Amino acid sequence: MKIRTINSTEAQNHFGQIIDAVVHGQTRYIVKRRNVSQAIIMSLEDFEQLLSDASERKKINDVIRELAPVYNLGETINTSD
Repeated sequence: MKIRTINSTEAQNHFGQIIDAVVHGQTRYIVKRRNVSQAIIMSLEDFEQLLSDASERKKINDVIRELAPVYNLGETINTSD
């Protein structure tokens, strides 16, 4: 399984090719917006497998934890560009 990181503009401009790669090429995509990981594109088959397998759920939780920005409770988050 390959995992690629792309920005949101690239994902938008090449969405059909990305879907083909996800479904047929066994590739998952992490989509970044403003240089922050925001979404994952994966096949429905991969998603169903992740949900059905406890060890896979732990792996995906670890990836999410690693990629997600860390904020402290009450911290002001700058949302301007």
